[in-house]
Order: sequence, then structure tokens, then C-alpha cells
Amino acid sequence: MRLTDVRPQKGSKKRPRRLGRGVSAGQGASAGKGMRGQKARSGGSTRPGFEGGQQPLYRRIPKLKGFPLVNPKKYTTINVEKLASLPANTEVTLTSLKEAGILTASRGPLKILGDGELSVPLKVQAAAFTGTARSKIEAAGGSCEVLE
Repeated sequence: MRLTDVRPQKGSKKRPRRLGRGVSAGQGASAGKGMRGQKARSGGSTRPGFEGGQQPLYRRIPKLKGFPLVNPKKYTTINVEKLASLPANTEVTLTSLKEAGILTASRGPLKILGDGELSVPLKVQAAAFTGTARSKIEAAGGSCEVLE
């Protein structure tokens, strides 16, 4: 076998389309690009995402960092330092905090945040806890119960 004997497989090489070279060539006149218009012109088409000068979808919708949440979870938040004024071994719920006057309004389920110090053991029942809040309540000898 010699280098001159090496040839591509029969049928693997296709001749290029001869565009705009008459009807008999198969791609005559408009070269298979339809009638007139921006996409029929030489120089190819528009870039991906181009909408004819209108502000494209990828610039219209995701303002700033990512898409906004459609139904965001709204919590009534309170820090651990506000719970320090309660007596030891009390059950802390959304209703008990309202009765004690620590919370005035509720904007949804209760969420405990971890700012401040806590030295009193409490039995806290809330919909959500931050990691620092959970660790501070349990370090003080209390318990955290997640409500559904």
C-alpha cells in the first residue's frame, strides 16, 4: 500500500452546492433562501437573541441577579436576643410572643434569626430557624421544634 492508494470512502465526499447558478443546478435564482428579506441577503443572518432592534427577552426579563421569585415565602422574623427577656423553660410560639408584647404584627409563619446572645433555656416552636439561632438555643439548654 502506498500513499497514492489512500482515498476517501466512495460517497463520503460530496460536491458543494452551487448556489444561484440557474434552475438546472437545483439552487438557482434565490439560492434556496426564499424571497427577499434580511435572512435572504448575503452576510448570513442576525445573531442569536436578536429581535429586530426590540429589547431582547434575555435583557427584558432577568433584571439584576436572576429571576424574581413568583411566590416568595414571607416570615415573621425575630432575633434570639429578643427571646432572652423571657423566663426559663417557656414555650415560645408566634401567639405567645404576641401575648408577651415582643411581637406586634405577624407577616406569616415565625422564623428565628441568630443575632444576639441567649442564656435562658427555651422550648421554641417556629416554622424555620437559621443555623446560628438553632445552635444558640440548644447551647443555652433549650429545644427547637420545626412546625409544618
